[in-house]
Amino acid sequence: MNIEFSQRLSEFLEKNKQYHYNMTIELAQIPAPSNREEKRAHWVKNYFDNLGGTNSYIDDALNVVLPFNCENSNDITVFMAHLDVVFPNEDNLPLEVRDGKIFCPGICDDTANVTGMLLIAKYILENNLKPNSGLLIVANTGEEGLGNLKGSRQIMEDYQGRIKEFISFDGTFGFVCNDAVGSHRYSVEIKTEGGHSYGDFGNRNAIAILSNMIDTLYTMKVPPMGKTTYNVGTIEGGTSVNTIAQNAKMLYEYRSDNLESLAIMEKFFNSVCDSYRNMGIEVNVDILGKRPCKGNVDKSALDALTKTAVEISQSITGINCKISPSSTDCNTALSQGVPAVCLGLCSGEGSHTRGEWLEINSLHIGAKIAAAFIGRYFNNF
Repeated sequence: MNIEFSQRLSEFLEKNKQYHYNMTIELAQIPAPSNREEKRAHWVKNYFDNLGGTNSYIDDALNVVLPFNCENSNDITVFMAHLDVVFPNEDNLPLEVRDGKIFCPGICDDTANVTGMLLIAKYILENNLKPNSGLLIVANTGEEGLGNLKGSRQIMEDYQGRIKEFISFDGTFGFVCNDAVGSHRYSVEIKTEGGHSYGDFGNRNAIAILSNMIDTLYTMKVPPMGKTTYNVGTIEGGTSVNTIAQNAKMLYEYRSDNLESLAIMEKFFNSVCDSYRNMGIEVNVDILGKRPCKGNVDKSALDALTKTAVEISQSITGINCKISPSSTDCNTALSQGVPAVCLGLCSGEGSHTRGEWLEINSLHIGAKIAAAFIGRYFNNF
């Protein structure tokens, strides 16, 4: 694919390099744990308002939505990048610039992708451009962890039946996702009578029972369809060294890129819990989140959208793209039969660690990818 930018767009991207950098530095420091993204949401809403995008709004999921031509169209394309980060910080996130890099938790996942998208929104608003059909630019919430894809779910619900394509900016260069890894996440608690370790010896110990349950869950041979995994992420419980534990709890999840396999894992998990209940043990299960697999998506439409994402990214970055399933905001759209892809607008490493960093020079390259993709839906971009 030979990508050519108009002189107007090329001059805009060059002129706004420092603006893009400053915006990234400012947004990166604003805390945004999943389900507590208010500060970043209000920052983005003010950003749109100051550029003249006064029809933007914050919805019930705290998504910041900037619609274009949607009132007259049932043919809507969604572009989104998520505001939340995996870190629980309520105060400003620590940031350091050195050696051509920005070090900050969440800087690649997903701050730089958000600012790349927002920069192109600035270009659209400043030039009063109108897309050929409906288009949404969304700074969304709830992509990470137990956010449970609340932001993308809200968009799919609010614009139900009207969305024809769905593009998420997430991750780094060379990554394109067009398939959904579904997951089920649970909190499992065991309760017993417990007691004194000496005087009540023989009473049931919740920690021992939970340990046995975990061992049972790990006997599962995963289904052969697709790739399926499972994991116990945390365990806790008990009172003291001389107390028979009355309660113990774990966080458990399983994942798969195959709908049938996900159903098999759910059936096995429920059967294990029921078997312990049948032994007279109190087992309390809370569903923390469910992410869907891909549903019935038109293959030719999805292939065409994937081809576009790969060609744009490879043409601009010179990096060959790896196409793979993942758990992203695209899960929601793909599960409802809407063609969707996810691709990255930056370069860096250390995602989901405190040492995460971004290559500063990649910001300008990522903005070009966003411009090339979003510009396809406009004339004279």
